[in-house]
This record gives sequence, C-alpha cells and structure tokens, in this order.
Amino acid sequence: MSKTNKTKFKLIVAMSKNSVIGINGDLPWYISEDLKRFKSLTINNVVLMGRKTFDSILSRLGKPLPDRTNIILTRNIKAKEKFESKFNHVLVFHDLESVFSWTESENIKKIFVVGGSEIYKLVFPFADELNITHLNSSFNGDTFFPEID
Repeated sequence: MSKTNKTKFKLIVAMSKNSVIGINGDLPWYISEDLKRFKSLTINNVVLMGRKTFDSILSRLGKPLPDRTNIILTRNIKAKEKFESKFNHVLVFHDLESVFSWTESENIKKIFVVGGSEIYKLVFPFADELNITHLNSSFNGDTFFPEID
C-alpha cells in the first residue's frame, strides 16, 4: 500500500511520560489548553480516527467533532450504515487505501489523524507531521501511543 497523492497526514496526540493516550475509552486527563490547541489545529479540516475514538467523542460531546469532516476507519461493516446515516460530515472507510483514494478524489490537502493507537500505528508510515503534546506526568491507561524513533 502506498500513499501517492499530495494529502498531508498529520498525527496529533497528547501523551503522558509513559506513552498513555487513553483509558476506558476516554482521555485520562482534562487539559483545557491542549483541547483548545487541538480545536484550533483541526477546525474546518478532516480528522481521521478509529471507531473507538469516534465512540469516545460521541460519549463526551454527544456528536461528532463539530466543524470538521470526521472520517472513521474501522473493520466493522455495520459502522458505515450506523454512522453515515445518523450524522452529517461523517464518512466511514474500511481500509486505508480507500481513505487515500477518497483524499485524492476530493483533493484533500491535509488530514489530522486523531487516534487511537491502532490508527496511529497504521498511518504512521505515511505521516508527514507529528503534533505531540508531551505531558510531564505518568498516567494509568490501557491505550498507548506507538513507539517511535
């Protein structure tokens, strides 16, 4: 698989000293400044996430991330019907190649990859930029950012 188009894939994540990014389907912390930074970077753009991350956003906000096109990458075949019919500005893809094709056909200039762990691992080889907020504390968690060089 190869990304042949000009779309920039920008990974954005906040992680603890011990690489924790989540626990029980949610963030293990609440840092207003970081959420404001996340919003300012991603607003009016496309965000790519896994289904579990999308579910956590729905739990927290009751809706997809506003003023963004929310792309869900999942192996769950029923997710397309479930999410695309219920929400505007939500698209579901079942493989990364389909995401690449869509970005090319829609002439998308950049996509922010917002989690979770499996999606970061999958997209990392194609990433053009990393936006990492390093927290100066360790947290308990069950979801970790992949190890990087």
